[in-house]
Amino acid sequence: MEEQEIVLTFNAPEAKEVQVAGTFNRWRPEANPLRRTQSGEWAARLMLKSGLYEYRFVVDGIWTDEPEPAQTAANPHGGRNSVLKVGLDDRTDLL
Repeated sequence: MEEQEIVLTFNAPEAKEVQVAGTFNRWRPEANPLRRTQSGEWAARLMLKSGLYEYRFVVDGIWTDEPEPAQTAANPHGGRNSVLKVGLDDRTDLL
């Protein structure tokens, strides 16, 4: 199960800080801060193995829903987590 680079983005041009917390980092927002791009969007690069991961963004200290997630799952706090599906890498190395 080889890791793949996954890029998560969040559009919050007015934000001072954006982080992502999820099952891939034990729900610790400080583990994956996003970086602001020139367009005002925020992005984080993660190395993840194939599987399903739940996550939420933290914008200026407030847990925030992704505006249009492809898939969600209920969380124990009465909200919804975004779900990220990382598939197997289809590339094949030729000898």
